[in-house]
Amino acid sequence: MSDFVWPVVRVEGDLERARLEWLHTNGAGAYASSTIARMHTRRYHGLLVAALDPPRKRHVILSHVDVTVRQDGVATPLATHQFPGVPPASGYRLLGQFSQDPLPRWIYRVAGGEFEQTLALARGRNAVVLRYVFNGPKAISTELRPLMAMRSYHSLVSEHGAMVQRVEMRQHEVSVRPVPSLPRVVFRHRGIFVGSPDWWRLFEYLGEQARGLSFQEDLWTPGVFRVEMQPGQPAYLVCAVDQAPDRPPEELMQEAADWLRSCDPGPDRAWAVRSLAVAADAFRADLAPIPGVIAGYPWFELWGRHTLIALPGLYLTPGRIEPARQVLLSLIRHIREGLVPNRLPDDAGPAEYHAVDATLLLFESSRRIAEIVGTADAFVTSTILPALAGIFAKLHEGTRDGIHVTAEGLLAAGGLGTSLTWMDARIDGVPVTSRSGLPVEIQAMWSRACDTLSWLAAEAGDAELAESARVARDKARDSFRARFWCDRTGYPYDVLSEVPGGALAFADASIRPNALIALAVEPSMFTEQQAQSIIAVVERELLTTSGIRTLSPNDPQYEPSYSGAVAERDAAYHQGTAWPFLVGIYSRAVRNVYPQDAGRAAAVRALIEGILGNVLALGQVPEIADGDAPHRPNGCVGQAASVAELLRALVEDLKL
Repeated sequence: MSDFVWPVVRVEGDLERARLEWLHTNGAGAYASSTIARMHTRRYHGLLVAALDPPRKRHVILSHVDVTVRQDGVATPLATHQFPGVPPASGYRLLGQFSQDPLPRWIYRVAGGEFEQTLALARGRNAVVLRYVFNGPKAISTELRPLMAMRSYHSLVSEHGAMVQRVEMRQHEVSVRPVPSLPRVVFRHRGIFVGSPDWWRLFEYLGEQARGLSFQEDLWTPGVFRVEMQPGQPAYLVCAVDQAPDRPPEELMQEAADWLRSCDPGPDRAWAVRSLAVAADAFRADLAPIPGVIAGYPWFELWGRHTLIALPGLYLTPGRIEPARQVLLSLIRHIREGLVPNRLPDDAGPAEYHAVDATLLLFESSRRIAEIVGTADAFVTSTILPALAGIFAKLHEGTRDGIHVTAEGLLAAGGLGTSLTWMDARIDGVPVTSRSGLPVEIQAMWSRACDTLSWLAAEAGDAELAESARVARDKARDSFRARFWCDRTGYPYDVLSEVPGGALAFADASIRPNALIALAVEPSMFTEQQAQSIIAVVERELLTTSGIRTLSPNDPQYEPSYSGAVAERDAAYHQGTAWPFLVGIYSRAVRNVYPQDAGRAAAVRALIEGILGNVLALGQVPEIADGDAPHRPNGCVGQAASVAELLRALVEDLKL
């Protein structure tokens, strides 16, 4: 990846270069994504993955639009698909270049000229606009064949007899509703439509096969659009859910391009800041009726934890204060029994409340908001403060999953099956990396939460609440300092057991990044010597060129490679893989411990710039990478926390 904000890939018919993925979003939860070759490798790929209950209920509506160019009696198909037992269809051989500047655009070299395709999602609408331009000496004809999946993006579809074959046609418009339980789909065009409903069978998604999942799918087509094209004159095909936008397609496309360009802070900023600022827009669903943060693409949904980790970088760093309030308000309205939801399922099912770190992160984001808008702001005094006070009281009372404040003033979860922290991968319902008891970073986050509440309450004139929160903070800090330091490792324990009276039955001395999180969040928990020791251990055992490892390679449980079947991947998820978002945490910790160290700051910048070259999708930052060199990127192709924390680190910690 170059130091250019808008990526360009010169494919020149090389399929390996075309295996990188691209992502484009609409600001309300819908997206389009595939490989550069447009050969889908995931069930989540499609040209219109609509959010039917924005930003949730995402469905792959339009999977492909296959293009065939006809000139002088010669038909040239441009599509690339993988079918069983044969090489991929050869359209990629004609692909000269892909760019995202700012819209996804493909240039194919065909006989007599160049054929250009550009894609844009209508802002805030479940609609995709496809533009086709032929640059050559004479007119050509094209055939555009839509291939439709019409299913949840988590599933696959096989040929079945229940698909409704009816096609309705009006002037320049075709509508179908092949699945009665889903909305109709409307196509706007300026050609001739020839109806021929049929199934195309056995598309293979090799990324799904590599994950040990079902990987074959059948797709349905209502027919084909035939369009005569004059040189240099664009032709458009619009596909929309329920109703096509009334505005001309060129306006919709221009609006999408203008919005993305507006996300670029400009040429006076570092290229990495510009790139990440553009990438951040993919995760903000501010145009949805209830705004939220998409935790990652392609399969992540709305997660409270991810939202609150990412919120500072996605919203506060670029100065998007009002949308940040709306996102926080949505989470506050979902609080139950003193807990922020960890997950709001894409199928609009009930929220899940099995984690406490999401709740503590609400205090941190609230603190950031209050620092920016002031403690007298109405949103702070009438919404944030009552919510935080209610959580504080409920945690002392005790809430679900055994989450409670101990007699020593620390925060614990009692159940062995509780997913208390971000290390929440499970196999058969049992956490792989058990953090049950007293996790180190939770104590720092709890102390910080109490400090935040004490400050806000004092500013609001509630002296009793301020004092209560201050006492809780000091008790947590004193208990932490007495318990958590491990002299043998020069690093804090990762998890301690909760035993009344203070005796330790269990102390996990594993070297994980959670102590780094604690140092970044609440450096006052450590002495200066301890803080420097934490940084030294992290740099020696956890820091890689692609992220921070989740476990030291010296640990016998170390599993650096995220690969194989589902259970194998989950077993390695937090057992050695490197996470880019933790580099933002590392940057914050380094700033706390070595605020004047220019050499370390330069090293953090170089580290972040290097991470931006280790990608699965152009312009994005992946979820994880392998713990061992060459640190192959893996997981979801773009993660909100990864993008947000790296952007925040560059702007706030490094002042770029």
